[in-house]
Parts: sequence; C-alpha cells; structure tokens
Amino acid sequence: MQPKILENVPLAPFTTLEVGGPARYFTHVSSEDDIIGSFEFAKKKGLEVFILGGGSNILVSDAGFDGLVIHVLPKGISIEDSIITGGAGENWDRFVEYSVSKDLAGVECLSGIPGFVGGTPVQNVGAYGQEVSETITNVRCFDREKLGFVVLNNSSCEFTYRKSIFNSSHRDRYVVVAVTYELVLGGKPKMSYKDLRDHFRAQQPTLRETRDAVLSIRRSKSMVIDPDDPNRRSAGSFFKNPVVPSQKFEEIEAEFGSIPNFPAPDGLVKIPAAWLIERSGFRKGYAHGNAGISTNHTLAIVNRGGATAKEIISLKSEIQNTVGSRFDIFLETEPTFVGFEK
Repeated sequence: MQPKILENVPLAPFTTLEVGGPARYFTHVSSEDDIIGSFEFAKKKGLEVFILGGGSNILVSDAGFDGLVIHVLPKGISIEDSIITGGAGENWDRFVEYSVSKDLAGVECLSGIPGFVGGTPVQNVGAYGQEVSETITNVRCFDREKLGFVVLNNSSCEFTYRKSIFNSSHRDRYVVVAVTYELVLGGKPKMSYKDLRDHFRAQQPTLRETRDAVLSIRRSKSMVIDPDDPNRRSAGSFFKNPVVPSQKFEEIEAEFGSIPNFPAPDGLVKIPAAWLIERSGFRKGYAHGNAGISTNHTLAIVNRGGATAKEIISLKSEIQNTVGSRFDIFLETEPTFVGFEK
C-alpha cells in the first residue's frame, strides 16, 4: 500500500536549523507497509530517497531535494524488564525521560538531545561521557537491497565515535525502524564527565537528579530546543571532536601549551573542537551574515534569522580552513548535508 505522496513540500520547517528548500516529493510513514510502499513509488519514478527523522542533525540545500523525502514516524515504547524498545519516530528525550522514570540507567546523560530514537544509532549519539552504543542491543531496519526487514545486533552496527554503518559503509542501505536498548534496573548514573562531577561534587546523584543536571547544563549552552532562545535554530554540535595520534597532540601542545584532551582507543587523543575553534579566533556570537556561532556554545552554528544554506556552508568552511591553517587539523562535520552536489 502506497502512503500519501505530497509534492514541493518545504523542508525548512522539518529541521531545527530552519534552513533549506523544498522536497520534490514528500511522504509521512508510520508503518512498515508504508515504508515498503514509499520505496516502491521511488523505484517506479526513478527517484533518489532521503530518510528524514527529527531533522535535528541535517542541513538542507537552498535548492531543496530533487527526490522523495520519507519522514519516518513509527512511534511507541515497549519495555520488558530492563530491555526497552523505541519506534524510530519516537521523540528521543521522551524516551530518555521514560527510561529514567522506570529507574533504568544507561541513557540519562543523553537527556535533552533533540531528534528521534531512529537517529541515535546512525551517529552513535553521545554526550556527557555516554554513548548509545553502550546500551543498544539491536536495530530493526528496512533493508533497501533485500527489500525486507532485518535485525542488526550491536556488533553488526560497527559503532565508533559518532559513526556506524548507517552513516558510513552502508549509508544508503538501511532505514531504521526501531531500536532496542538493554539498560540497568536500579543502576547508578554515569559520572565520567567533568561538568557533571563538578555539578554534584562528591555527592552520588539519582538518575532523575542526573537527568535534571544534564538538562540544566545543556540549556545553559543553548543545546535544548527552547522557542525563547535566540540560539535555538541550530543542528547542535556542528563539528566532531578530532581524534589525533599522540605524537600529533604532543606537537600541538609543545607549540600552544596545555590543551584539554581525552584518551581515545588505540592510543589516540581526542581534542575538543570547541577549544580549537576558539583558539583560531572565533568567539561565541561570531556573525557571518545571517549565520553565526551560538552565543552560548562555540560548536553550534546557528541560523540568526533568515539564514541560507549557502551562508551556513560559508561559515563552516571559514572555520574549517582557519583551524586547519593554525593547527593542521581538519574538523569533520556532524550534520548530514541534503540536496548538495556530491
């Protein structure tokens, strides 16, 4: 059964950046049958397909997308003991709040992150010392090659820092339908992140207190969607924290002095992208036409009002080029770019 197909639908309202042109074709899907019908329509028309979730981590080109945008909306949360499953279209923060309310530990530090459950395995969403790869057990997907539904276990997803098969080796193969997590009933919140440890000092917080603290910290950085916040139109962190060999880190530190850092696998070192950006001369509130840097968080590029995708890209490139010239490090971007020439 084919779902209702719309034409020339503006995409900006479906994104947190509120930027971008229209989709040639657009459809909302809430069931697995709808997903199959959507791909049958795209195949018949010879259309490229883009899968849209919460729109919190994408930048749409000013020209829009000349294909079919499938807005994946299967909702619902089911729970059995400490195993909890969310539909791909379920609001992520609602999912976290529900988990905390059931005294399930494992995602409390990921409170306040905008978007849908379906987006979490794609980029191995993480914050405040916690990543979804630590708790995801399997991901139910529509396999575009086999034209059927499959379940991938954690190892099959090949999670690494902000990466999985869904945004790398099999970017255009799978459509996430539902995600299952194994949490810890009565578990303690994760306290590996300095901001959280500083917030609670020597106290041992509850899951609820940890969630509230994360929301408070994120809100202070304009990383929670708030209609009254002038920095609200963003895609969150626009750049990944670069991971470099220890020798490269030592060379930079020898030239620039002490640098905040975190250990990474295989003897690598993770450097905060925000530190690199700030040391390259970009201040919070930096303006570039109608685009700019958040007044509360250096990693967030914002739509200051009426920004175009061209302005966002221009600012992104300016930051990358300046950081690259100063530190010989290329900052990789986090958002997915939709409708741009490949």
